[in-house]
Amino acid sequence: MKRAEGNKKENTNPILRADFPDADVIRVGDTYYMLTSTLHFLPGAEILRSYDLKHWEIASFVFDTFEGTEEARMKNERNNYGYGMWAGSLQYHNGRFYVSFAAKETCKTYFYTANKIEGPWKGTCLNFYFHHGCLFFDEDDRVYLIFGHNEIWIREMLPDLSGLKPGGFARKLLTDSGDVWVPYEGAHFQKIDGTYYLFVVRWPKDGTARRTQYCFTAKSLEEEFTGGPVFDDNGGFFNSGIAKGGLVQDNDGAWYAVLMQDRGALGRCPVLVPVTFQNGQPVFGRKGKAPRVVETTDNRPHYAYEPLYTSDSFAYETDENGHCTLGKQWQWNHEPSPELWSIDPEGGLRVVTGKVCANMTQAVNTLTQRLFAPAAFVEVTVDASDLNDGDFAGLAALLGCYRMLAVTSELRRYHLVLMERKDSEKNRNTTLPDYLPGEMLEKISLRSPIVRIRMEADFKPGAETVTFYYREPMEGGKWRKIGGSIPIYFGLDHFAGCRAGLSVYASKKPGGSACFKDFVYEMTE
Repeated sequence: MKRAEGNKKENTNPILRADFPDADVIRVGDTYYMLTSTLHFLPGAEILRSYDLKHWEIASFVFDTFEGTEEARMKNERNNYGYGMWAGSLQYHNGRFYVSFAAKETCKTYFYTANKIEGPWKGTCLNFYFHHGCLFFDEDDRVYLIFGHNEIWIREMLPDLSGLKPGGFARKLLTDSGDVWVPYEGAHFQKIDGTYYLFVVRWPKDGTARRTQYCFTAKSLEEEFTGGPVFDDNGGFFNSGIAKGGLVQDNDGAWYAVLMQDRGALGRCPVLVPVTFQNGQPVFGRKGKAPRVVETTDNRPHYAYEPLYTSDSFAYETDENGHCTLGKQWQWNHEPSPELWSIDPEGGLRVVTGKVCANMTQAVNTLTQRLFAPAAFVEVTVDASDLNDGDFAGLAALLGCYRMLAVTSELRRYHLVLMERKDSEKNRNTTLPDYLPGEMLEKISLRSPIVRIRMEADFKPGAETVTFYYREPMEGGKWRKIGGSIPIYFGLDHFAGCRAGLSVYASKKPGGSACFKDFVYEMTE
């Protein structure tokens, strides 16, 4: 398992400094593909592409909409924040790509396949929830699903993934009997040099008391899988363990693990860890640590990657209804309502309110992009001329404990309001929807319904904040700060890192609209 010399690139961990959780990475030829959880955001089941394990771009999404449940469409104040597509599996077998994942709110497990990574993807589902399921194709073409929480099982599937194989192979591989915060889950299953490797994550209460990577091995599926912890490191980031993922081999024979680490309000980020083997057992990192810099071989050193975030003038070619395909970097906060958004004939993204909402998180058609560390700023012009009284339209730091700077209309007079959902440990750790209006921190009068809003996001460890500014057209380009730097937090209610969101919602009656123009996204140090 030697590493050949080649054109190398240095890689600084985390390899993606934004919310790309539950990474599952494979290599096909000279190309790496990464499947990442997209939860409630749509389009969903995002797949990234790389040629060096360092730079990544968006290759495709597996599906545009998901089940059409009331929660996904946010009907009657219900939502599916924190649910949707969880911890999927990406495989390549006999010239086809395969994706599988389970969704807790539907209690189903989904399987998709395509000839090309760009799709089209065709799917089926089973009416059973296989937690964190991992697909595995053995050398004899038999296919299995390895899954579970606390108990890890293997079940043989029908070749077309339409169901479990009647009378097929099935057994329990592991049972967690320890004192833990989170028992065995997040299975990744691979066969390397004739040995089966089962990787799981576990969060024990003793020792370092953080998420830890475990590995168990066997020479056959019938044998007992034996092993234990193989990697326990936090990369210097508080006590946030780096764990949960599998291995991928490069063209030179070197092995890497792509694991996950919670990075506060930024979200859950992929970390690249070199792996060697001693007597058939994987050895993670360097002296048990995740190195800050990892060398990788670049298979296409002159390739130009598309960015993972983008500015947007919203100048798209549209159909007769004003609809178009937005840039890959955009995702809706839930299943969008096509009749309530369009590209404005005079330029910009127009969103119409479709229901009365208590707060911003209930708004349909909030358009989002991930925020990246170390710091980023976004700007957008909000034209609120067509708001109804009681509407709010603006730019948000989208989290459960959200922060938003918005234009609102009161008796045809316009105001700029800074709002937040008040943070508390209860809010961060609840999974219940929020039915209370945001707390107003600042309110100022505007001379025009058109205003440019800026949000700066700072992800310094332990001091994550967003700060808002505004600029009115007649003020000659002078930015005015409103409020202070407001802390932001990762919460279990959304289970996602902070995003920039373009949002409009009605608090009194639906039918008003706002137009968002000239969106700018830039990274800062």
